[in-house]
Amino acid sequence: MKIFCRVLTLSLLIGLLPFSVFPQTPSQPEREELLNGLRLMFWLRPGSPDVTLKLRINSGAAFDLAGKSGQMALLGDVLFPDAAIIDFFTDEMGGKLDVSVGYDSTTITMVGKAHEFEQIIEVLRNALLSTQLSPEVVTRLRDQRVKLLRDTSIAPATVADRAILARLFGDFPYGRPAAGSPEDVARVDRADLMQARDRFLNSNNATLAIIGGVTKPRAMRAVRQLLGPWRKSEQVVPTTFRQPAPADPRTLIVNVAGPNVELRLAARGVSRSDNDFSAATVLARVAQNRWHAAAPELARQPVFARHDAYVLPGAFVMGAAVNEMTVADSLAKARKVIDSLMSTPPTAEELERAKTEVINELSPTLTKPEALPDPWLDADTYRLSAPQDEIALLRAVTASEVQRVANRLFNKPIVSVVAGETAALKAALQGRYQYEVLGEIATPAPSPKPPAKPAGNVNPG
Repeated sequence: MKIFCRVLTLSLLIGLLPFSVFPQTPSQPEREELLNGLRLMFWLRPGSPDVTLKLRINSGAAFDLAGKSGQMALLGDVLFPDAAIIDFFTDEMGGKLDVSVGYDSTTITMVGKAHEFEQIIEVLRNALLSTQLSPEVVTRLRDQRVKLLRDTSIAPATVADRAILARLFGDFPYGRPAAGSPEDVARVDRADLMQARDRFLNSNNATLAIIGGVTKPRAMRAVRQLLGPWRKSEQVVPTTFRQPAPADPRTLIVNVAGPNVELRLAARGVSRSDNDFSAATVLARVAQNRWHAAAPELARQPVFARHDAYVLPGAFVMGAAVNEMTVADSLAKARKVIDSLMSTPPTAEELERAKTEVINELSPTLTKPEALPDPWLDADTYRLSAPQDEIALLRAVTASEVQRVANRLFNKPIVSVVAGETAALKAALQGRYQYEVLGEIATPAPSPKPPAKPAGNVNPG
């Protein structure tokens, strides 16, 4: 009752705060489009000493070739192959140069001084129009990425996260790590990168956002001169893939050394452009809070539920760090929470708490200056009619919507993964759950014995 009163009081106080306290959707940018189809957005502040460029290419790791995950990430490395370019942005201009490759997009972020604007555009031009794909450069950067992937310590939580997506999606692109694996990246050759560049790095598959201290005439002059020759593709490659096969409902055991066990459950979610996206986001937080309440032993352990959305339907994932003694009970309680979300809508207290927590986590990312164009770039990537006011949509989610979306997501197979010591996990799950051990060939069931022949001669009559 005390908790309810505190939440209610907080809700009333939030309602009395001025609207300006909350971050709002960024003001609409000025828009232009070059003859080659490159879309431009401007948030200009002449006189500001800094300038930020964000180029969003609407193709990402989802287009990696089968068996070559990390192909698009490696192409991102090749765009700026020389360390001197990175040093120029970080040391001389006090800015940054970053290439981020996700499943759905590749984003180049360049932050520097406004008086160097033309030079920044020229660096971007060289990356896009004169990509260094010589055999020597490709080999050097591929080896660097393979070494980085091998040297990066993979925590049990990361192993579990990768395993649950592979279990849920199989060979579907979202089941592969966007950054790639050492084995897959080693298979990527120069021809693969050349093909990816020709298919995806095209002017009419991209949007350039410019923020900061340049005037629009100056920006347009530089962009037309330097990026106007960027090649336009005849047809933008659509994000269409064969749907993943039905998921295996058996719990997958992944052998990982360590005292703890990482537990994951997942179901296929909705896409980023789906009308149920906001309700699915709130549903994840309600699920996390209910799981905490149902399993007091997890009070001091990392527990989460999240909804990852992409161009195509993503994943609803629940996870926790448990131990070998409690893994079976924790799995049972998680499944019970999933059942309760389908049968019982969240209470007013649950709903308000979930929405407040989600909004509080989202707000800082919307108020960062470098994040100003992100909702508008997302509109291009996810084919949204206009940038959505995420906070307003989250506030509008109702309890009945949360329950409806729970039934939409969870009336499908739920997959589960436990990462820990195999022998102990087998013993813990034995008799309670059907399981499969990663990399272990299941023992075939014994063939039925033929009936014994009767002794002596048998009279057929």
